[in-house]
Amino acid sequence: MANAATFFFLCTRKSSILFSMLPKYNRVLLKLSGESLMGDRTFGLDPKMLEAYATDIKAITDLGVQVAVVIGGGNIYRGMNEAETGIERAQGDYMGMLATVINGMALQAALEKIGVKTRLQSAIKMEQVAEPYIRRRAIRHLEKGRVVIFGAGTGNPYFTTDTAGSLRAIEINAAVILKGTRVDGIYSADPEKDPNAKRYEQLSFNEVITQGLKVMDMTAFTLCQENNLPIIVFDMHRAGNLLDVVSGKKVGTIVS
Repeated sequence: MANAATFFFLCTRKSSILFSMLPKYNRVLLKLSGESLMGDRTFGLDPKMLEAYATDIKAITDLGVQVAVVIGGGNIYRGMNEAETGIERAQGDYMGMLATVINGMALQAALEKIGVKTRLQSAIKMEQVAEPYIRRRAIRHLEKGRVVIFGAGTGNPYFTTDTAGSLRAIEINAAVILKGTRVDGIYSADPEKDPNAKRYEQLSFNEVITQGLKVMDMTAFTLCQENNLPIIVFDMHRAGNLLDVVSGKKVGTIVS
């Protein structure tokens, strides 16, 4: 009887440990800003940031989480800078899309350097560097455990990479959008400027709209709201935060 009781205890303990390691979300879309890849620089790519992001992404793929990524291009070129550059908006947006592909290639290289299999898909055809975006192919890659990086936004001007992230997340049936930023959630005001800014742990879509809080542009936000796609805003710069988020720990702010 004693041996049976000991065996039951060990099995129960092992099961509880395994259960605690299971991720809360099985398929996620990670949205990163291009500026976050600059690190302490004022332009371009910081290899340390790429390495840190790749390590964090690998940690969740090792748990079996299917990961898709959308990256902005603001560290290289932001299409909305028409007033500064004199380049018309549509042309500038296409330039920004190309910048996102450069960032996608950089992240792809960083991930594959540490043994993570990836696929880069572009909304603009450029067969020499990326696959064309095909929804069913992207889902198949995810099912095979590959990290899929979506480049070139939606392939159309006047749409932000936030909108591209929301659209791709809905198309691949992601459980959640993880918006990695440099702050640890959504605040009532800019916490870098207002020391009295209040941090929220949870918000509804309607609360975000009525309080005028900035999470994403309205096109991207409305897509998430209409398709009941939760958004989690969290600090991507803190090592291990991404793993904590997919594990269901209270990190950042969830909008649902």
